[in-house]
Amino acid sequence: MATPKDSIAFVAEGTLPQLDPPANSVGPVKWLRENLFSTPANTLLTVASFYVIYMILGQVLPWVMNGLWTTGSLSECREILQGETGACFSVLTERWHQLLYGFKYPASEYWRPNLAVVLLLVAAAPVLFFDLPRKLLIFTALYPFIAYWLIWGGTILAPVVGLLGFVGAGLVFRTLGRDNFALGFIGAIGAALVVWYVGGALIPEGASDNAVLQAVPSRDLGGFMLNLMLGVTCVSLSLPLGIALALGRQSNMPLIKGICVVFIEFVRGVPLITLLFVASVMLSYFFPPDSTVDLFLRVVIMITLFSSAYIAEVIRGGLAALPKGQYEAADSLGLAYPEAMRLIILPQALKISIPGIVNVAVGLFKDTTLVSVISMFDLVGMIRGPILASTEWNGVYWELLGFAALLFFVVCYGISQYSQWLERRLATDHR
Repeated sequence: MATPKDSIAFVAEGTLPQLDPPANSVGPVKWLRENLFSTPANTLLTVASFYVIYMILGQVLPWVMNGLWTTGSLSECREILQGETGACFSVLTERWHQLLYGFKYPASEYWRPNLAVVLLLVAAAPVLFFDLPRKLLIFTALYPFIAYWLIWGGTILAPVVGLLGFVGAGLVFRTLGRDNFALGFIGAIGAALVVWYVGGALIPEGASDNAVLQAVPSRDLGGFMLNLMLGVTCVSLSLPLGIALALGRQSNMPLIKGICVVFIEFVRGVPLITLLFVASVMLSYFFPPDSTVDLFLRVVIMITLFSSAYIAEVIRGGLAALPKGQYEAADSLGLAYPEAMRLIILPQALKISIPGIVNVAVGLFKDTTLVSVISMFDLVGMIRGPILASTEWNGVYWELLGFAALLFFVVCYGISQYSQWLERRLATDHR
């Protein structure tokens, strides 16, 4: 017979100790289950992927680990390896200076492009990271002229005249552009041309002979330095030109809109390599007969025009993505067209266009290797030309092309990661 004590319900006098979660629901095991082995199909794909990776690494790792770095020729590499698998990295240790700077740039002046690259990082910092003090933009504006003097050398009067031309153009635009944007723009171009023409005429002949830095002609530039110079210069110039073309294509003025449409559609329908041949052969005919336009400048003009057409379409997509209320809001505030674009429309359109602009920039940087077809010895041109043409290294391909791919990957991956950071910072999802 049950006693009254036995009929009383159990009452807990304390809490049970917390148990550890199951091993398959935390840590690496959980990640593997959710990402690699969540379903039978994913498990099969994971196993197949691991097998492919194993096959690739099984061939690549012995080739890399047995690589030689101190031999003097490909035949010496093969003699030491005696039929074993191994890379001949000695071509990189012996020809690194040609891969980076070309084969004509003076070896004693390598510090100049190196310093220019370091200063480039300093000049780009206030543009890329807008939390930095805005006063640093003064150095950013001066950097192109400093870099020109460092890399090309010669008299310092040439970059000074170039700087004065831009200063004069800015003053004229600031004076005339308040009431009439088109008049200010035309006046700024005219002022810059006048300053450059007068300043160039005043520079004495032979001024580069007694210059502080040795003058280096453009034909002596080469290697990865040339790719980097073309990429940075053309991207920097094509972005504002692309913005102008995008705005011109949406203009209500039929003439301006027609010119922009014809230019964009024509450039987008022509291969870049064709424009490079035009720059090499025909572009000089568009300049005065007595002028000798440098090949580097001609290539910069053509690549900039090419990339600006693509950037214009990317930015036009960003402008089309904005709701009509943004334009109406600018009108309700009484803003003129330049102020509305600068303060309201373009900041939002550019924010939306970041992925497309970065995509064009990465493609443009890789396309700079096409200059090798017009006898400019960039990184690929150095590999295809002087290095592989030498008897010591004729037949070395994977080592050189792998090194070129690594350099381009580092730069392009860095650009991609910065763009993703910028998207997160600016919250481009319109929340």
